[in-house]
Amino acid sequence: MKNKFIVIEGLEGAGKTTAHTVVVSVLQEYNINNIVLTREPGGTPLAERLRILIKQSVDGEKICDKAELLMIYAARIQLIENVIKPALARGAWVIGDRHDFSSQAYQAGGRGLDMQLINTLRHIILGDFSPDLTLYLDITPEISLHRIYQRGQLDRIEQESLNFFQRVREHYLKVSAVDSKVIIIDATQNLKTVKLSLQKVLYNWLENLNL
Repeated sequence: MKNKFIVIEGLEGAGKTTAHTVVVSVLQEYNINNIVLTREPGGTPLAERLRILIKQSVDGEKICDKAELLMIYAARIQLIENVIKPALARGAWVIGDRHDFSSQAYQAGGRGLDMQLINTLRHIILGDFSPDLTLYLDITPEISLHRIYQRGQLDRIEQESLNFFQRVREHYLKVSAVDSKVIIIDATQNLKTVKLSLQKVLYNWLENLNL
């Protein structure tokens, strides 16, 4: 049985944690129990420290956009080389909370960084490594902000403006429309409907793999 790397993407508050639960449950129905969960940025001791810097910054110092991008890629390659690739090599399935698609959406779309710069970094650092399937949970920025405000204290990225998240979403949708490995899930629906949508997508995808 060929192992795979599945990534869940979306704005803050899109329901990635719920989606993780659904993915694990569906895989287990196919007797796939060797599953590793990851998150970005994070997932290794070094990457988790970088996550804190990215999410909280350093008192008195503004993180410039390119520095943020480089920290994210540093955390990403640590996770890939030390966790994801070893897990795949031993036959595990990996389910990731965010991956490189986030950098395209947040740093190119949200921050306005040159996509050529991000493509160059991706090529140099990641090579041809990419997920087998990406589930993009699509919600509006208004819903995203409403949900994260309900959580309480916001991190540095969650404090961004509505316009920022609108640009992020636009980039997510733009790329999703042309990437056959990305499937869009309407996460504005009620929880039961979202779960059913995820299950249907996963059942179809897994059946096509001839497991």
